[in-house]
Amino acid sequence: MSATRSTLLSRFRLPLLMLFAAVLLNGCGDSESDQRKAFIDYLQNTVMRSGEQLPRLSEDQKKQFGNYANDYSLLYRFASEVNNAIEQGLKPAVSTLNTIRTPQDYLSQRDAVRHASGTLSVMAQQIQQAKSEAEKGKSALQQPEDLKKVYNTVWQQVVTVPASQLAPVLPALQSLSQDVVQTGDFLQQQGTSVSFKDGGVQFPTQQQATQYNMLMSALIAKSQALSQATQLIQSQ
Repeated sequence: MSATRSTLLSRFRLPLLMLFAAVLLNGCGDSESDQRKAFIDYLQNTVMRSGEQLPRLSEDQKKQFGNYANDYSLLYRFASEVNNAIEQGLKPAVSTLNTIRTPQDYLSQRDAVRHASGTLSVMAQQIQQAKSEAEKGKSALQQPEDLKKVYNTVWQQVVTVPASQLAPVLPALQSLSQDVVQTGDFLQQQGTSVSFKDGGVQFPTQQQATQYNMLMSALIAKSQALSQATQLIQSQ
């Protein structure tokens, strides 16, 4: 009797264990599906409407998205770098350059412009590095097709487009800033021989005037960089 009962229990135990395992597997599948659905919804209804200034995920959202929170971190980190480059690089540089209205301003503002130029150089390197790291991270992602389609659209908006906009503007504005500094240095080197009057500048020799005019021509040729940077800031 006991042997028969043992046999019967063995027969029931295996199906029960299999059923339990199936429930666990289904539960995991449903969890991933729910996480993916929640993440897709967030990308479509929040991220795609927020531009480059992406919101930080709350702890509840991280739990809700599961491992897909790591996918979001790639977007968030790069968006933060873009915002940092604009707030700490472009905006201060544009603001400083816009204060230069007369020849004497090249002299008085050269230190501020020199600082802005150095910041722009650092920001350009950081954006390039951030883009490389983001692309490396993205290449390692394994996403289902429904998520990949939405994620790629968001990636274009958050990473590809801002990177392509900043890539030429940052070095161009830095080059303009360097020429502004060079003009200020030139005026400083002339000492008391140069005079400023009625918003203009006067030199005692034609050679000095020629050198100054050459510096002005170089600045005019690069002035479009300031306009492009201003437009980029206004579009944010």
